[in-house]
Amino acid sequence: MKVKEYVIKKIKRFPEGFVFTYENIIEEVNNKEAVIKSLNRMVSSGKLSKLSKGRFYKPEITVFGELEPNEYQIAKDLLEKNGEIIGYLTGLTVYNQLGLTTQLSNIIQIGRNETRPAFQRGKYNISFVRQKNNITKENIPLLQILDSIRYIKEIPDAETSFLCNRFLNILAELSKKEKKLFIRLALKYSPATRALVGALLDKTGDEELTENLQNSLNPITNYKLGITKENLSTIEKWNIK
Repeated sequence: MKVKEYVIKKIKRFPEGFVFTYENIIEEVNNKEAVIKSLNRMVSSGKLSKLSKGRFYKPEITVFGELEPNEYQIAKDLLEKNGEIIGYLTGLTVYNQLGLTTQLSNIIQIGRNETRPAFQRGKYNISFVRQKNNITKENIPLLQILDSIRYIKEIPDAETSFLCNRFLNILAELSKKEKKLFIRLALKYSPATRALVGALLDKTGDEELTENLQNSLNPITNYKLGITKENLSTIEKWNIK
C-alpha cells in the first residue's frame, strides 16, 4: 500500500476532533518524510486541520462551522505519559465546567507536580500551576474544585455571593468519603484556601470533618478574600475577611 493511501486509511479511523502527530502514523510506515508530506497535503485540501507545528486533527463540521478540538485533546500529551496521568486541566476550563463562569479563553492551565514554563500551541497559551498532592484519576475532580476555591478572586465575571453559593452546591453533592479525601488534599494548599474550604464545609453542615483544617491554621492570622458574612455566614470562625 502506498504511503498516501495508508495515511488516508489510518486517519479515517480517528474520531473527529482527535489531535494526533505524525508519530501516531509513522509506527507502521518507515518513510517519515512521505507521511509528513501527505499530512500537509491533506491540510491544504481542507481534509485536515493543523493545530500547531506537527499537530493535526480531523475537524468536526457543524451548521455553525468547524469545531476546534476540546482542551483535553489540545493538551493531552501534557496530561498523560505512557498511559500514566501526569497532569489535569484546571483554570478557566474547569471554572466553566463547574458553572462558576461563562467566560471563554484561549488560555489552557494545567496542574502538575512538576511544572514547566508557559508556551504557545497554535492560538492557545498553555501554562502550569504546581500541585503538591499526588495526581490520580480519583482525585482530579477534587483537585479541580480545590484549585477553583484557591483562585476564587481570579474567577472572571462572577459575583462573590454567586461563587460561594455555587461552591456550597458543589460540595453538598460530594459523598462523605469524597469530603474526607477533599480535606486531606486541601491540607497541602495555602492557609487561605484551607480556611475557605473549612468555612464552606461548616456551612454545608460538615463541621465534624473540619477539625484538621482548623488545627492546621494559625489562629491569629486573617485571610483577606473579599468575602463578607452576607456571602458566607461561617467566615468569622475561620478569620476570613
